[in-house]
Amino acid sequence: MAWTQSELDELKAAYAQGVLSVKHGDKVVQYASGEDMLRRINEIQAELDQITKTRRPTAGAVRFRDR
Repeated sequence: MAWTQSELDELKAAYAQGVLSVKHGDKVVQYASGEDMLRRINEIQAELDQITKTRRPTAGAVRFRDR
């Protein structure tokens, strides 16, 4: 599944509050323990880090011509 940074942030916030269920859109995910939730957080973070590493840079040089 493709995760977003926003979803990861929500999951981290729930973990920090000690909440074991998180709602994503119309789905509710219930984790068995804080350890399970933390493991999932780490998996998602690794996936997002990998996507960031493989993404091509979007910044570049811009050239202007005088007319």
